[in-house]
Amino acid sequence: MSRLVLMAALALPVLGACTPAPETATDAAPVTPVAAAERTPDVTGPVKTPTSSAIAANTASASGLPIALVHKSPTCGCCTAWVEHLRKAGFTVEVDQREDLEPLKKRLGVPLGKGSCHTAEIGGLIVEGHVPAEDIKRLLANRGSARGLVLPGMPMGSPGMEAPDGRVQRYTVEMINADGGTTPFATHGE
Repeated sequence: MSRLVLMAALALPVLGACTPAPETATDAAPVTPVAAAERTPDVTGPVKTPTSSAIAANTASASGLPIALVHKSPTCGCCTAWVEHLRKAGFTVEVDQREDLEPLKKRLGVPLGKGSCHTAEIGGLIVEGHVPAEDIKRLLANRGSARGLVLPGMPMGSPGMEAPDGRVQRYTVEMINADGGTTPFATHGE
C-alpha cells in the first residue's frame, strides 16, 4: 500500500466525522453562554461542569486561564482531538455536544465564510475551528476590542488535524474585529 493511500486511510475515520459547518451571518447578538440544561456530557473524558453564571463571568480555572466551553457534534473526532489540545495547554474544558451548531454559530456571530466544525467560547471570545491554544492565550492577554479568533475549514496539521507524518499545511488564524470583519492574526505551517 502506498504511503499516500495509507495516510488517507488513517485520516478517513477522523475526517469522515467532521464536515465544515454551513456559513453564518455576522449580524448576530453578543456572546451568550449556553444554559447548563442545554449541555450534554462529553463522552470522551471527564468534564468539569461550571455553572452558567461562572461561564458568563469568565471565571478562571485553577490554571488561571478562563474555562473553555466547546460546542461540537457528538460524532466529530477532530473536535474531540482539539478539546484534548486545549486541555494539554492548561484550559479546563466543558463540552456541549449538539447535532446542529448553525443556530449557535449565528447567535455568537461567527463571520460569514469562516465556519469550521466546532465553536468555543473562551473568556468572552469566540473561537471557531482548530485554532492553536497559544494563539488563544496571546489574544486573551492582549485582546483590545477583538471578538475572537477563526480558522476556517480544517487545515491539515492544525491542532486536532495532525497528519501521521507531522506535516503542517500553511494556514492563517484570523482575528474577529469589533465590526465583525477579520484580519490575519497568526500564520502557521510550511
